[in-house]
Amino acid sequence: MPDRPALEELSFEECRRLLAGTSLGRVGVTIGALPAVLPVNFVLDDLAIVFRTVPGTKLDAATARAVVAFEADGFEPERDAVWSVLVRGMATEIVDPDELERVRALPLQSWALGDQADRYVRVGMELVSGRRAVGIGHPSAAPLTI
Repeated sequence: MPDRPALEELSFEECRRLLAGTSLGRVGVTIGALPAVLPVNFVLDDLAIVFRTVPGTKLDAATARAVVAFEADGFEPERDAVWSVLVRGMATEIVDPDELERVRALPLQSWALGDQADRYVRVGMELVSGRRAVGIGHPSAAPLTI
């Protein structure tokens, strides 16, 4: 029987560092009383996740002042490890003109909608948790739930 990977709980600062090093995540929302998980490009902006969406989409409607879940994960080949960070917080549209000007200058592209995605959403980092599994072998070798 193979050894189990070692699980590490990640500190808030380590979670922030990992989020700052990636740009693809998933937003968990409720649409019509059902859960949905949607991929987004994002940027870490101080203590918030920021992503873009298009007015009138399901993602836009679902994140209008709602508590959402956000998750990103990655593989660290040099450590033979995978990690996952979960953020839960209030999603709010950024509407202040000065703040919009500032976030529009961030390195944030919409992966599917291009310049049409002109609505910016901030997810506060009220609850943050993360785990790293070390000693997993190549991530495609076997499924792993952390």
